[in-house]
Amino acid sequence: MFLFPGAPSRIGWRPREKKAEQAIEHDYLDTVLARFSGYIAADELYDGPFCVLSIVDNHTFDRLVYEVLDHNPTCDDIRRFFKRFKQHLDNRGLAIKGITTDGSPLYPDPIVDVFGLDVEHQLCEFHVLQEITKGVLKAVTRSRKTLKAKKIKCGRGRPSGKVGRHIARQNKRTQQKIKDLFDHRHLFVKKKITPAERKILLRITRGFPKLRNLRSIMDEVYRLFDRRCRSETALGKLGRLRTRVQRCRSLNKALNKLFSPNLEKALTFLDDSLLPATSNAVERGNRRHRKMQKSVYRVRTGDHISQRIAVDMQRDIYMDQANQTIDTLHAIRGRGRRKIAS
Repeated sequence: MFLFPGAPSRIGWRPREKKAEQAIEHDYLDTVLARFSGYIAADELYDGPFCVLSIVDNHTFDRLVYEVLDHNPTCDDIRRFFKRFKQHLDNRGLAIKGITTDGSPLYPDPIVDVFGLDVEHQLCEFHVLQEITKGVLKAVTRSRKTLKAKKIKCGRGRPSGKVGRHIARQNKRTQQKIKDLFDHRHLFVKKKITPAERKILLRITRGFPKLRNLRSIMDEVYRLFDRRCRSETALGKLGRLRTRVQRCRSLNKALNKLFSPNLEKALTFLDDSLLPATSNAVERGNRRHRKMQKSVYRVRTGDHISQRIAVDMQRDIYMDQANQTIDTLHAIRGRGRRKIAS
């Protein structure tokens, strides 16, 4: 029987943050780099006056190295951080195959300076699509404001006369159109819509060809990231899509992110089946840090943040053993219950 090798807990004991921080550079790195995939995700997390730089294995989700800064990072900070990580890899004879980051301008130059031009740099698909969908939703908002400006002001009370009743009915239809565009605005950016949702979309965009074009363009944007295509095919689709948007002058402002060079960098993963399309591996660690900050109020200094991340990394490395211990205890308890029942 194998049990989790952790020390027994006692009420009043505090986590071993300082010891965990010292152990990260040796035993922990030896363990996680022994199963290193070669693909990493890098990101920065802003926590008040501090910034946490992290590198995570994009396949195993192991946090590899981190650094807590007391200022906003610069390209020099990122370059020094990458050099420290590369030194760990060189000492173990490992190499980087691909890096995934968000659209921050902090990463491209340090990646080339430290790892060279041969390493694939993939921008997170989620962050690129997020910027495009924001522009589409802003275009829908502008259409609602345009409709609102067309409403005719009426006097207070029940409308009187044929003209007054006509204006009241027209304002009511306009207000219903504004409400429909607001309630179903997600249909303009949703990746897949059902036939019933498509009928709703056709109904609420009647008389708005610009909005219908937005939905069809979003369909083309999602097709760019189809894994069944190669990067060359996707770039050809992107060129035709940009030409289409340029012809629609009313959509240029809403879809200006389509002309960003970051979009080409977000299609790198199509030529490498092992290169992840998103930086979710590092983002999930950032989300867990945010959640921890809501309950552990003493983690508000740079040293405490660093120590707490070290404890979290140690927890990850022992998670498999802890789960095995729990399964063993459940199995023993199940056998004991069966004996009592028999």
